[in-house]
Amino acid sequence: MDIHDLTRELKLKSDSKIVMLVADGLGGLPMQAGGKTELETARTPNLDALAARGVLGSSIPIMPGIAPGSGPGHLGLFGYDPLKYVIGRGALEATGIGFELRDGDVAIRCNFCTIDAAGAITDRRAGRISTDESGPLAIKLRQITIPGVEVFVEPVKEHRFVVVFRGAGLGDRVKDTDPQATGVPPLDPVSDDPGSQRTVEVAKAFLAQAKQILADQAKANFHTMRGFAAKPKLPSYQEVYGLRAAAIAVYPMYKGLARLVGMDIVGQAQTLADQMDLLQQHWNDYDFFFLHFKYTDSTGEDGNFDGKVKRIEELDAAVPRITALNPTVLIVTGDHSTPAYLKGHSWHTVPTLLVSDCCRPDGETQFGESQCVRGGLGQFEAKYLMTLALANAGRLGKYGA
Repeated sequence: MDIHDLTRELKLKSDSKIVMLVADGLGGLPMQAGGKTELETARTPNLDALAARGVLGSSIPIMPGIAPGSGPGHLGLFGYDPLKYVIGRGALEATGIGFELRDGDVAIRCNFCTIDAAGAITDRRAGRISTDESGPLAIKLRQITIPGVEVFVEPVKEHRFVVVFRGAGLGDRVKDTDPQATGVPPLDPVSDDPGSQRTVEVAKAFLAQAKQILADQAKANFHTMRGFAAKPKLPSYQEVYGLRAAAIAVYPMYKGLARLVGMDIVGQAQTLADQMDLLQQHWNDYDFFFLHFKYTDSTGEDGNFDGKVKRIEELDAAVPRITALNPTVLIVTGDHSTPAYLKGHSWHTVPTLLVSDCCRPDGETQFGESQCVRGGLGQFEAKYLMTLALANAGRLGKYGA
């Protein structure tokens, strides 16, 4: 039986509240053998106090050994099997900024990058160019025209923008042009799918024109294309869990993913303090709140161990504003691990903390990877986190006689 068939059958009505706080890329590694991870190094008195009340575990985002992207990582947390529901990053990014995708559209998440005179990438994110700088450049790319295809270009945030191709005969099975490395040129868009060859041609035409338009830029003089994606179809949180769900996120991609599973996007938060304000303001309007914190991931990707520690401490300082609302269930976790040691997403399990009045505390008193390995939840697939949340919130009935 599909997990959502089961939750549809067993879901119960309740006035309970569930908060899922996701620190993107939370899991880490020591920088040297025998050392501590970023989470273990950080001073986290509030998370540690929750650990003493709750139960810890280590979630497996996809399956052992597989490093997930943020899309699949979050789908798993939301209870959607990421191997069954495949959503490209482009669709997430486009939906996150409110772009209404149509059937047949292909959306692409693009990153401004810096290339040298030989065409090799020197910075995959154009120095993490600011939104104020990147927005006008994205709008400048709207002058690109391709016969037989409507082209939409939308700024997103920092080095990111979205391109949507609309026309007949477009498929989304096209490989990324980001080589995930510097010192080499961007890859050409390619596909082994006959139904996506038209998209390959359109993408090549777009890239050729963009390269000319951006040639005089010091930092963002080219871009890569990632996550070619058609419009996905997913059952909603209301349908499968009976939850009125809200998302409070800063970055568009995570808003997009939340919107695709039927969450309402609440407010226009730009800071963690804004997010906490919105949580308090809308507390009586929803049953489930997804709070997303990005910067544990970006510091990890930059290899900035100390920076990630500081971001974890920043998140810990905000926790009392959540606990003051007395949620029935509070979950703290990540969508994947991003160790500063590896400077990227990894396959490692993710620290997970669940607190409720009816959880079974495991005796751990600190929130860290070592404690989570010993925790009472054990190692579990992330797609089961929502059933644990629902059960602890009194929102699942008994299965069978």
